[in-house]
Amino acid sequence: MLSGGVRWVGLVLATVLVLHVIFVVGAGNPDNGIVSFVSEAADVAVIGFKDLFVPEDPKLAVLLNYGIAAIFWLVASSIAVRIVRAVGGEDAAR
Repeated sequence: MLSGGVRWVGLVLATVLVLHVIFVVGAGNPDNGIVSFVSEAADVAVIGFKDLFVPEDPKLAVLLNYGIAAIFWLVASSIAVRIVRAVGGEDAAR
């Protein structure tokens, strides 16, 4: 049960980051409510990856930094799920 919640948190964070990349690279309207909400949420979810790479092209910077953060959340949540299942005795086949 807890492992499912951990997996969903990682998926939601990664999805927000990927949507932000799509909106930036695709030149989404920053005045749109969805785009601005995703942008604000992505700025929180990106944690320390926001300025990991600083290429001249700002779209490339978003693609690299936010993309790496999305991968981080998927990997971190996957590891956390395994730990929760091992400690909590949940069936690893789920």
